[in-house]
Amino acid sequence: MIVRIMGEGQVKVDDSRFPELNELDDELLAEVEGGDEEGFRRTLHALLEAVRKLGTPLPDDSLEPSELILPAPDATVDEVREMLSDDGLIPG
Repeated sequence: MIVRIMGEGQVKVDDSRFPELNELDDELLAEVEGGDEEGFRRTLHALLEAVRKLGTPLPDDSLEPSELILPAPDATVDEVREMLSDDGLIPG
């Protein structure tokens, strides 16, 4: 799956890695809903770092459509709340 981290670029992440990412996504969703700013910040950074670590960066000139868009590392709770679905940031 092609994942875009806003403000950074795209990363190709193998579908087999998404159970790991979904654990962090579930944690992030709970922290947003619970108003835990410190936990939110920590988990957002952990989620983005996991995507970077588990994925392969695409070249900057790549024109692949993003199948998933994640917020920038400095996104606010309100900005992330607007991006959330019932499943969090990552479907499934």
